[in-house]
Amino acid sequence: MAECRNNGGRDRDLVCIDTYRVLDSCRDKDCFENVRVYLTCIGQDIIDRTGVVRAKCAKVVWSCINIDSVPFNRGFYQLFIKIYVKITFEACVGPGNMQEFEGIAVVEKKVILFGSEGNVSVFKSEVQPTGFCGCSGMKPNVTNSLPIAVLETVDPIILNTSIVEPHKPCRCTCCCTVDEIPDCVCSTLSCDLADDADTDANVLLVSLGFFSIVRIERPAQYLISAVEYCVPEKECEMPSVEDPCSLFKQMSFPTSEFCPPAIIPGSSGGDSGKCGCQ
Repeated sequence: MAECRNNGGRDRDLVCIDTYRVLDSCRDKDCFENVRVYLTCIGQDIIDRTGVVRAKCAKVVWSCINIDSVPFNRGFYQLFIKIYVKITFEACVGPGNMQEFEGIAVVEKKVILFGSEGNVSVFKSEVQPTGFCGCSGMKPNVTNSLPIAVLETVDPIILNTSIVEPHKPCRCTCCCTVDEIPDCVCSTLSCDLADDADTDANVLLVSLGFFSIVRIERPAQYLISAVEYCVPEKECEMPSVEDPCSLFKQMSFPTSEFCPPAIIPGSSGGDSGKCGCQ
């Protein structure tokens, strides 16, 4: 943030701002065991031919949050959260031959938080592409009286990976079917997902560890002490295109890239590098 020296001679004023107030929040450390992975067609063919598979990395690609009021508990709401995780695996398909494939794991959690009560509907103006003659079929930009649920999470930790053959009992956790996985999630994969209706195919299971924060917010207006924005004193500088080498010489040498730490503080000494999920 740019700073104004001496406030530019301006006095502080009380201004009203429109923002969101956090009414309740919680943090979780969840472990989901034996979560079924919905594999791509290539991945399903691979696990049907090999039993040597390991997970390389996992990345949260999408989340769906539904919120409902809790009966007989005014102001409390139950959050139904689905998290979609893209996982990259590699399998040994022959002596010295490793092949990568992808899949989607879906986990589900429920949280009850306090979100207060609200009986107003919020309408906001919105620029329509049809010009000043609005389309009568367009729905108004309205927000109901439910609060807003927010999920913050980091990419999960892969705790275990296993393959279950068709003739063995599968105590897997399934939150949905392949047809229920949103298109925006499927588009992150390199190819289409395999049909999960085949009962003679192997099933790939993973155990995932999540760190997350869930909170409930509502719109609110506050009076704050503020100073008007001032013009920054620093001038913008454009790099010289005619002499790119001189610009390169001004850059600091990346010493840390050539001297990686042996152990990152707070870690157990495992692989601290990035896994390559895009």
